[in-house]
Amino acid sequence: MEKCMMHTNYFHLIMFFILSISFVSITCGETHQKGEVDKVSSMYEDVHIGLVVDMSSMEGKFVRNSISMALSDFYHVNNGYRTRVSVLTRDSHGDPLQALAAAMDLLQTEQVETLVGGQSLLEAKVLAELGEKAKVPVISFQVPTSSTLTKYSYFIQATHDTDSEAKGITTLFRNFDWATVVLIYEDDDDWRESMQPLVGHFQQNAIHIEYKAEVSVSCNEECIVKHLRKIKSLGIRICVAHVSESIANIIFPCARKLGMMEEGHAWILTARSMDNFQDTNYLANEAMEGVIGFKSYIPLTKELHNFTLRWKRSLLPEEVTRMSICSVWAHDIAWSLARAAEVARVHLLEGILESTTKHKGLSGDIKIMDRKIISYKFEIINMIGRGERSVGFWSSGSFVTKNRRKNSSSTNVLETIIWPGGSTRIPEARLKKEESHSKKKKLRVLVPAGNFRPQLLEVKTDSKTGVTAARGYCIEVFETSIRPFNYELEYIPWPVAFNYHHYNELAYAIYDQKHKYDVAVGDITITDNRSTYVDFTLPFTDIGLAVVAAKDKSMWIIFKPMTLSLWLTIVAFFILTGAVVWLIERHDNTDFQGSYVHQIGTMLSFGFSTLVFAHRERLEHSLSRFVVIVWIFAVLILTSNYTATLTSVMTVQQIQLKSHENIGFFSDSIAAKLVYDNPTFQGPTYKGLKAADDYINALKNGTILFIVDEVPYVKLLVTRYPSQFYIVKTESLTNGFGFVFQKGSPLVQNVSREIAMLRRTEKLKSMENWWFRRDSMSSTADNTCDPLSVYTFRGLFMITGVSFAFALVVYLIPWNREQRQAVIKHFQRYVNHRFGRAIRPSPTTTAL
Repeated sequence: MEKCMMHTNYFHLIMFFILSISFVSITCGETHQKGEVDKVSSMYEDVHIGLVVDMSSMEGKFVRNSISMALSDFYHVNNGYRTRVSVLTRDSHGDPLQALAAAMDLLQTEQVETLVGGQSLLEAKVLAELGEKAKVPVISFQVPTSSTLTKYSYFIQATHDTDSEAKGITTLFRNFDWATVVLIYEDDDDWRESMQPLVGHFQQNAIHIEYKAEVSVSCNEECIVKHLRKIKSLGIRICVAHVSESIANIIFPCARKLGMMEEGHAWILTARSMDNFQDTNYLANEAMEGVIGFKSYIPLTKELHNFTLRWKRSLLPEEVTRMSICSVWAHDIAWSLARAAEVARVHLLEGILESTTKHKGLSGDIKIMDRKIISYKFEIINMIGRGERSVGFWSSGSFVTKNRRKNSSSTNVLETIIWPGGSTRIPEARLKKEESHSKKKKLRVLVPAGNFRPQLLEVKTDSKTGVTAARGYCIEVFETSIRPFNYELEYIPWPVAFNYHHYNELAYAIYDQKHKYDVAVGDITITDNRSTYVDFTLPFTDIGLAVVAAKDKSMWIIFKPMTLSLWLTIVAFFILTGAVVWLIERHDNTDFQGSYVHQIGTMLSFGFSTLVFAHRERLEHSLSRFVVIVWIFAVLILTSNYTATLTSVMTVQQIQLKSHENIGFFSDSIAAKLVYDNPTFQGPTYKGLKAADDYINALKNGTILFIVDEVPYVKLLVTRYPSQFYIVKTESLTNGFGFVFQKGSPLVQNVSREIAMLRRTEKLKSMENWWFRRDSMSSTADNTCDPLSVYTFRGLFMITGVSFAFALVVYLIPWNREQRQAVIKHFQRYVNHRFGRAIRPSPTTTAL
């Protein structure tokens, strides 16, 4: 009541502002008369339309783009029209007072002849009142039908027929023999107003509303769960949700966790909810499997397809995944305004009402009733997997088949509906009497309270009531697996559970204190010694140990794919290639001649340019071409291997455990015990850690290079810091987490079967995604990746070296005789010049 009074006072305050500026009506009237007298003498006559929307909202952006594109398309088709409608946009910032101020500014300064806007019921009332005073049509297509809006003669509304929709949902209930229902709706004027026709039809058809859950926009997961637990306790299995997308994204994952999305339940979404859905997230979409929804029907035509493609391109990719219903209505309204401006300039309102009955829009046949552009046909949607499936239509009081050949008031004409849990059997409105009143057996569940990873297990005990509550991945898996067997769960905290020995004591308590505990649930690893006195279920987590390391962010990572010796060998062969080619070409090829400095430069540049096949020098000899071809073949092999190795290093960043590197793990954990005992981890230096933060700090500061722990723990760490750490490898040395039962308990086999079913249907993976907050983990591999070495390519370098030697031998052998004689003469000349004076006879000796 207080909330209603607050809204009433707020509305009266707005009305006071409106009345205090009543001169707007006179100003606008004079503006219209002046516009008729002083028309601009030009080719086209401008007609200004005012658009008032919240530009920070997605719907505001969608509507603006749709109207702009629709007008462009209209005048492209009707280029002979003498009028041109132009849209002037103002931002309402989602506030009714600012919407009013923006509309007044458009009327006074821009002399707009129609106002389009009103994204809430209060905004629509304010604009309708202003339009009535100024005698200017006001069009809204984002608010529900309301009796308070019918008194405004200048107000036109585009919306779906809520009365027809309510009749369709009620008919669905009568066909399925549902006489009791729960309503979940948003605590907001717009949502409450649009829900009234449905409430009225329920009352007229003796369908009892057992519980109404009012959910505020700011409601969090805890608040939603509270409502859902209340609904579950009532035993009502049929729920109608009349909520926005953001609230739906919370409701359905929570309902799934509470077992309210399983066989025997039914969920109905109203058209206002379905029409506003834009980009339901992965988890919510998956959790909505089996939901039925009424959705305003938009025929799939070629025109709609083409317009949608262009409309999406006008927006940022992250802004939209599908075209909204309001965007389609905005397109049709823009066409109606453009037609009205052409045919009825003096009485634009009459032109709008007349034009909307004479053409077909993207939304189909436009029907106008009591100044309402009504969408009266609804498509019935069945949510399957992550998509939608049409099962039929509701139109003119009848269900219609998908091929539109048959209609009936019976749901028999609809295609088979897949309900939550994958069942095709129509759910019962209530739990069967014997089922709801049967006494459940109590199961005493021991849970480790010292767990410091809340995603896996979080245990809290109410200090006032003493009741212990538990949540987390382990709890959800257990509750889902035990639910079919009709047990009431009582959680009992085990106060000390910090290390391997504490968990041994916890498991032994199930054996030693059978009168106190029936089962232990948590991050309890399956081991051979524990299995001697208790029974474990199948593991519900990945098995084994994982090694995690900090990601390498070095600026020199591009050199890591090859060892230093290989880099030096490649450089040497580049130089050798240039030298061999220079030696063969220098006598006949001018490109390799010149000064010594020039020749050395040419030799080096030619050798290194072969890396990118960019050598400019023309080769004259076949032998030099042979040398280059062989080396280019080698370069191709080297570069392809380098690229592959670098890609592996930069994406997976596999590393090898070396004997001198430190490995960290939790002290007194199963990982510590296995690391010491298993030969896989022999050699490195080990360091025990006591807290999860020690992991992070030690990896960041380089105290340790690797962390070894069980796979679920490592996944949590990598999920929390995906940009800093990654999983190097895994070893199947542990058996994963399992639930602990007393020896010989028949529940072991039953729960194990449920776990196997959850794994097969990928629901186990979905639960992990939900709690770990990540759809997929970093890829892991068992093979380490060593840098490429000279030894790896020894065969390649041997072939290249032999080829070079062969070319040089062939080049040196075929010297002709003249060349050999020239060399000999050159040698003799040098010898004569150097030693001739020493061996020539003395003149004195000759005289004797």
